[in-house]
Amino acid sequence: MNRNSAPALEAPPPVKRRDAVGTPAVPTGAGQSKYVPWLYILPVLILVVGIVYVGIGYTGWVSTLDWNGIDPVAEPAGLANYTQITTDPAFWQTITHFAVFALLTITAQMALGLFMAVLLSGSVVFARTLYKIVLFLPVILAPAVIATAFRSLLSPQGSLNAFLTGIGLPASDIAWLADPHLALFTLAAMNIWQWTGLSFLLYQAAIAQLDQDLFEAAALDGASWWQTFSLVLLPQLRGTHAILALTGCIGALKTFDIVYLTTGGGPGRSTEFLTTYIYEQVIEQFHAGYSAALSIVLVILALLLSTVQIRAYRFGEE
Repeated sequence: MNRNSAPALEAPPPVKRRDAVGTPAVPTGAGQSKYVPWLYILPVLILVVGIVYVGIGYTGWVSTLDWNGIDPVAEPAGLANYTQITTDPAFWQTITHFAVFALLTITAQMALGLFMAVLLSGSVVFARTLYKIVLFLPVILAPAVIATAFRSLLSPQGSLNAFLTGIGLPASDIAWLADPHLALFTLAAMNIWQWTGLSFLLYQAAIAQLDQDLFEAAALDGASWWQTFSLVLLPQLRGTHAILALTGCIGALKTFDIVYLTTGGGPGRSTEFLTTYIYEQVIEQFHAGYSAALSIVLVILALLLSTVQIRAYRFGEE
């Protein structure tokens, strides 16, 4: 049979879709389907706009009042609360503590996390899974548990002083959390202990996604380990650096629970943070308007830090 004389195959007629009960499916027009995506995101819109942004707007309104948070009548104060912030030495003390705390914790967590990720990315270390679990375990612990444990360990009669005394160091009665010269650094060390596991996890995930051909090419070119680390590995982890720096700054700015549960902002104001100062003003001093103004300043600082870091990251990419 001549192949050209074979009858041409025709496409089968379109089959109409039928729903589960056998009735023809209703065609979906453009006018009907354009609202469907909004229904999926409606709960999130209600949550974000209805709670977060409305809450920020309400706090901004309260910040313009002279109000103790209890009386039904509040006196308008304009921008007096914001003017008071600029001359409040306690506020500037909290900003200094935030800067020191953020610099110490972010630098140490990124350095230790990257070191452990590089060390455990190879096959040299035995029982790598066990080390990963041990490193990440503090991240999932509740702040109340960590605060209780460290209050016992760091007391003048605690295990740390006993250990230091046992190895011959004169540390028998150091009050790590009660000494105004040591308390802030002790809190930073606790934060580093808790959150280094998160830095390690993100760095390890990023290293696992890197192109290994670049490292092989560097080895063939005779690059040293430091050249490979600084010129090949670090630039490729730029995104992870930016994420950790951003989340670290925001986390340091929002630090509250571990401070409140260990030092309460003391001794004196040596460990006072902006969040604990806001809590003190609204709960203990009944200055709802002033604490609302401090809260708005906290939001503005978080937005400014986020914007600066995102722009710095994009500038580095260009």
